[in-house]
Amino acid sequence: MLDSIISRFDRLPDAPGVGYKPQHFQNILDSPGTVTWLEIHAENYMGDGGRPLAQLRRLAELFPISVHGVGLSIGGEAPLDAEHLARLKHLVEWLDPASFSEHLAWSTHDSHFLNDLLPLPYNSETLARVCEHIEQVQNTVGRKMLLENPSSYLAFSGTTLTEIEFLTEITRRTGCGLLLDVNNVFVSAVNQQTDANSYIDDFPLHLVGEIHLGGHEEDADESGAPLLIDNHASEVVDPVWQLYEHTIRSGGLKPTLIEWDNDVPDWSTLASEAQRAAAVLEAMPA
Repeated sequence: MLDSIISRFDRLPDAPGVGYKPQHFQNILDSPGTVTWLEIHAENYMGDGGRPLAQLRRLAELFPISVHGVGLSIGGEAPLDAEHLARLKHLVEWLDPASFSEHLAWSTHDSHFLNDLLPLPYNSETLARVCEHIEQVQNTVGRKMLLENPSSYLAFSGTTLTEIEFLTEITRRTGCGLLLDVNNVFVSAVNQQTDANSYIDDFPLHLVGEIHLGGHEEDADESGAPLLIDNHASEVVDPVWQLYEHTIRSGGLKPTLIEWDNDVPDWSTLASEAQRAAAVLEAMPA
């Protein structure tokens, strides 16, 4: 059993971070470059020992850590998994991260876990359920949670609120913050033929505690229209960088994560993406 860490990092810096992958452990210690914080997926660190937790403990001594959950199924119809929530609480208690976040999505049905983060309709029924789940999570782990906007591929007929209205009302009811995934905004805008810059203009940027940037795959639907798939398996494309610059220009400097979870590159490639984010942040007026 690991002893608890009394973290000296109580917030994420307004600077680049990367999603931590074990193959980069020594590179991060030796040459972090512009990377000033790290994010982990909670579900990868819910055990009681071994090399993964030992490495994480070492990194937590040097860098602020953000814990990002992908398995709670915040938007699911079923009650939250009590055992999963207990493991999450244990992780947060011993690690004492600088930030904790989850997705606005669902990934469970009956007793089955789906290996996707699926969107949901925005209406009063789902709003009440999501708020109930977020309050349960925050009360259990004893800290504020950030909620991430999803990638969308279609519109639901049962939707009565815009995504921004839905997210804003959640923050009002629960006191949670927001995690703004700029790539998700771009993917959703292309897929639903809306304007990504207008989405950012309407977004409550003052509630954002963290920004995500990642790659996506280009495809086409059955009619030949562009279809983007959020896959975190490639570099951030230029239009997303431009949208990120617009976001920072409008909302100020924010902790910015480079997400690269599939087809993970070598450290120099990932560090170069972080360097590009650093250049955007450094170019903005104080």
